[in-house]
Amino acid sequence: MSKKDEESPRVSASPNPPPLPVAFISSRQESTFAARKSAVRKYCCTPTTTKNTWDCLFDEGYRADVSINTDSGGVLYAHASILGVNSAVFKSMLSLKQSRAQGRCGQRSISINGVPPEAVQVFIRFLYSSRYEEEKMKEHGLSLLVLSHAYAVTHLKRECEWQLEQRLTTENVVDIFQLALLCDASRLSLVCHRFMLKNLKPISATEGWKAMKQSHPVLEKQMLKSTIDEDIREKERVRKNNERKMYMQLYEAMEALVHICKDGCRTIGPHDKVLKEDQEPCHYAACKGLESLIRHFAGCKLRVPGGCIHCKRMWQVLELHSRLCANSDVCKVPLCRSFKQKRRKQNKKDEMKWSILVRKIVRSKSISGAPFFSSEST
Repeated sequence: MSKKDEESPRVSASPNPPPLPVAFISSRQESTFAARKSAVRKYCCTPTTTKNTWDCLFDEGYRADVSINTDSGGVLYAHASILGVNSAVFKSMLSLKQSRAQGRCGQRSISINGVPPEAVQVFIRFLYSSRYEEEKMKEHGLSLLVLSHAYAVTHLKRECEWQLEQRLTTENVVDIFQLALLCDASRLSLVCHRFMLKNLKPISATEGWKAMKQSHPVLEKQMLKSTIDEDIREKERVRKNNERKMYMQLYEAMEALVHICKDGCRTIGPHDKVLKEDQEPCHYAACKGLESLIRHFAGCKLRVPGGCIHCKRMWQVLELHSRLCANSDVCKVPLCRSFKQKRRKQNKKDEMKWSILVRKIVRSKSISGAPFFSSEST
């Protein structure tokens, strides 16, 4: 080999590096793989033919290795793998029975009693194909709720709760309510409870209520107590709504008073302005009542705080305005500045009452979404 050949670098095709072990896959790749996997699960749908195949497998009992005994001597055949995958309770039961069944050709047996055999059949079929017939659900909804709760089949339990919610009546609500409490169906029990509170009088005359009164007297007392509490809450709610409406009306009256004294409305207006004949209609609902009150106040001979009930109301309106007014120096409402000066001489008790009233008026209007009071003094 020549010296020139020794100095020139050798060029050879290097093999591709082997893939990294699983332990060295980056977290970014792992998240990508997980996202792809979840996307496949999310958009995967089971065709009807597949569900029909699962139904057929249950109906024919092909290679079934579990027999299910029901009331009246009925027997259903199922597959331990399907039962165990859909219910942790079945999985635990079948694993305990596996050793006992070795001497009987691997056949294991369980019993489901206390519910109609047809309800058990609908329940087991649902574990295969997640399907049920509407009429069967109407007929055995309560039994299916019990079975789904007892064997921890959550997707069937949610479906039973929703179906029973749609079929509540005065005749069956008491039974469904008691069963919902036993099966820890919180949403269903809440819906039943609200339904019973709204229709307590007809429900209390049903056979279900009478049976509950005998078997669960404590539950009946709790229902009656909750009814009383609901009545109290409803009355308090009505009282607060009426109170809020009153404060909102006072707020609107204060705005209308500023509007009358500044711009004029219909036949009443400030002395330095003449009302236009083509003036637009007033949008203040309280203007009409305030106009009549102002006319009376202007012509009443007993215009003192304690002399006339109408004048007394006018004095209160003027004082309330002064406490809400932002700038009394330029305000055109009569006696606004005088009332502000008078406040310094009031006792603390009266001052506190007025402060509470003003705070509630402003708060009620802010809750309704309207802006805070403005003196409109410009």
